[in-house]
Amino acid sequence: MSKTKSFQIRPIELTDNSSVAHIIRTVMTEFECVGEGYSINDPEVDAMFEAYDKENEMFYVIENESTKKLLGCGGIAHLKDAEPNVCELQKMYFLNELRGYGMGSRLLEICLSMAKELGYSKCYLETTKRMTSANKLYQKNGFKPLNASEGNTGHCACDSFYMLELKTEMPFSMLLNEK
Repeated sequence: MSKTKSFQIRPIELTDNSSVAHIIRTVMTEFECVGEGYSINDPEVDAMFEAYDKENEMFYVIENESTKKLLGCGGIAHLKDAEPNVCELQKMYFLNELRGYGMGSRLLEICLSMAKELGYSKCYLETTKRMTSANKLYQKNGFKPLNASEGNTGHCACDSFYMLELKTEMPFSMLLNEK
């Protein structure tokens, strides 16, 4: 008999801050992405709700519906020092127990739909080569590799950079209500 789990993707709440910081620090440490130039050191890690409580930004968490434990996160915001139409997929991390359920594709779909709804026409992201599953997910979803970083993320230790041209498709509100 196989066990199935049910997850909910929802906007971050103030009470989620410590759980989200735990997810970010756990995953970054697992992939040896600690030290200068990694997002683990960003000042907003302990206050993600406040960091994304702005116009044209959105951050989501993934919650196990039965245990209410947060297992993943990710969001979009304007790419600093880039054209106004360029957003960045930011801090998309999943604890090991969430991996393999297709939630990466689902959260990415929701983030990209929200980006389009907010008026962005391009989505940038950066990661590391050692996060192989993440790189596969981004490429599978149409992100094109870039030769160098864009904008001003402060993440000089990243070594993989991508851009996606956003196309208008299904309205965001329809995606969030799907299970």
